[in-house]
Parts: sequence; C-alpha cells; structure tokens
Amino acid sequence: MVMILSALIVLLAAVGVFFAFVAAVGVLRLPDVYSRSHAVTKADTLGVGCSIFAVALYFGTPGEVFRAVVLLMFVYYTNPTAAHAITRSAYSRGVEVWTADSEEDGQ
Repeated sequence: MVMILSALIVLLAAVGVFFAFVAAVGVLRLPDVYSRSHAVTKADTLGVGCSIFAVALYFGTPGEVFRAVVLLMFVYYTNPTAAHAITRSAYSRGVEVWTADSEEDGQ
C-alpha cells in the first residue's frame, strides 16, 4: 500500500511539473496575449492542482489535506479569473488579436 501511494505521489508531482513546463513553453512560444493567457490558465491550473494534490497525499494528516483542498479551491477560482481580467484589460486597451494575416503583414 505504501509503495502504491508513493508511486501515485511521484506520478502526480511529475504531471504537475509537466503541465507547469507546458505553461512556460506556451508563454514563450505563443504569439499574443490572448493565446498566452489561455495556455497559462489551462496548463498551470492543472499543474498546480496535481502538485498540491501530491503534497496533500504526501503529508496525509487531516489538517494538511484540508489546507491543500482550500488552496486548490483558491487556485481554481483565482487563476481563471485573473487570466480573464488580464485578457479583458488587453482587449479594452486595443491589443490586436493575432491572425495568420498578421504574420504576412510583418506585424
């Protein structure tokens, strides 16, 4: 049983690191604020969720699990809300949406 729990913790931590890496690559590679925001929101929220769940399983005490669940709820609520606020601000300031035509025009 301990070996299965350890394997699950390692798997969740690895998945969390993978999705955090995907979020970082999305920020570096995607062309505009809207697609970058989308990549970071989706990948980072899932990566942080898996990492926090791994921490909750590792410590396993009721207090730590409760804190991890509260932190997960906080992250799942605030991360998409912050991304929405950032993209809405960019849109209201007139930041152009990237299209394939934008690349051809040299913008």
